[in-house]
Amino acid sequence: MATGAAKQIWVYADLRSERLFGFCLNVLAKARELARTVSGKTAMVLMGSSADSVQQASPGVVACMSAEAAADQSINHGADAVYVLDHPGLVTPRADVYAPALADTVHKQKPLLVMFALTDFGRELAARTARIMNAGLIAHCGALRIEKEKVVATCASWGGEIMAEITFSNGLPTGFATVEPHILQAIAVRGEPGTIKRIQVDRLREPKGLQLISSSAEPAERRKLEEAEVVVVGGAGLGNADGFGLVRELAAALGGEVAATRPPVLQHWVDEERLIGQTGKTISPNLLFSIATSGAVQYTAGIMEAKTIVALNRDRHAPIFQVADVGIVADARTFLPLLTRSVRQVVMRKLADALYEDHKAEARAGFGAKVLALREAHHWSREALAQATGQSPEFIAQVETDEIVPPVSFLLSLARALKVDPGTFLREEEKTMIRGQRAEAFIRRTQNYSYEPLTPGAENQHLRAFMITIEPRQAHKPVAYKHEGEEFILVMEGALELTLGGKTQHLKPGESRHFNSETPHKLKSHSDEPTRCVVVLYTP
Repeated sequence: MATGAAKQIWVYADLRSERLFGFCLNVLAKARELARTVSGKTAMVLMGSSADSVQQASPGVVACMSAEAAADQSINHGADAVYVLDHPGLVTPRADVYAPALADTVHKQKPLLVMFALTDFGRELAARTARIMNAGLIAHCGALRIEKEKVVATCASWGGEIMAEITFSNGLPTGFATVEPHILQAIAVRGEPGTIKRIQVDRLREPKGLQLISSSAEPAERRKLEEAEVVVVGGAGLGNADGFGLVRELAAALGGEVAATRPPVLQHWVDEERLIGQTGKTISPNLLFSIATSGAVQYTAGIMEAKTIVALNRDRHAPIFQVADVGIVADARTFLPLLTRSVRQVVMRKLADALYEDHKAEARAGFGAKVLALREAHHWSREALAQATGQSPEFIAQVETDEIVPPVSFLLSLARALKVDPGTFLREEEKTMIRGQRAEAFIRRTQNYSYEPLTPGAENQHLRAFMITIEPRQAHKPVAYKHEGEEFILVMEGALELTLGGKTQHLKPGESRHFNSETPHKLKSHSDEPTRCVVVLYTP
């Protein structure tokens, strides 16, 4: 094996974001491990410009991290040297522009190996640079070692069914490799001697006929998967798009993100940006559900950083159980609805706890944030949640910002929207509170009318009958407490003006109307004498 620069192992540093640069520091840890086996050195390769004015005037999206800050971090994480390729044209990350500049530097220095974190940009840059150099490229490396003076990489093949060992042909001075970004964890070890060298790129070879029209940062919504604390991954075993919908429901109940293996993506059950694995994204959530996935190596390479993995598969011998912390042998279509229902009950119980504590302590924090998270997890707008709960968008906004603490009965409407039986999560004291609110609401009327229960104590029951008296030519103000159910009105004396759903009608003694209690309605005496009506209410 050659000496000097030929023993160097380089890592390309992606400065587009701190997260992507962190992947490169992980790869640097592996490069340091390999270099030590041949008494070699590691180097991090950065690209940018020392001209701040050029960076500010760049029409595209510039790197998030400065070369200076990235160089210091690289040295503090094991880089023995940092090479900064310097040219104004390198401010905007472009693989077609970076590749010739990197190839020229590699051609002059001839390192043993150049490594790239396995990202979309890393894949493209590695492929372009290797082609310019007429060098070998080993893609999607899950492991790397140097054996008998040769770099040997382990890669998944045949859909992850087998692991292949691949090396470079003899006679090539430099090899290229894209590496799974979590191959190792970054280490806080200072490189030796830790020098920083700026390499001026005299002439930048930009591809002819190509011009950058625009570029923009990835929307935050598309980065949620990598940053999510809870992720639910669906696989081919779900059968079809309807089956994959069960994954979406569980993710929404958990307040997590949806992801998939390759088959659901190919079947268009989910967008490709949700693909997990060596050819997709690598994630590190606190909790990951792997549903109906076989556990091919190409997929599991993307989830190994998850703190807790729960696997569900009907095949007890599925490879996914070898990496799972918790394994469930069951049919997804049967088990998932039960699991989702239980999760929703737990979520509603936590909401009830937060609301009850807010009522006790007269607090103004906690409950609103949970409602907001629940709404966003289900991709509901405020208008949609308002309609589902019989409230106004303004009311929902006030709840989410903790401007108001809603009545406990708000949970009933929310539970109904989630198809959760309140009896499965409400305590008896909360049920009593709701019954009390129902009774108090009917007493909280204006002085323009009065009512009396026809059956003493019935105001706390599901079926109630009242005799309502409305003073002459006076209006019945809107009910203070909205409730679900049905309402029946029979005019006994006088004349009643009933506005129901925006339409006004007049009822004489003996006439009646039956309607849904949630339909907006108003009552008014339409005579010079008191109007008396029998009102029967039913609430579930």
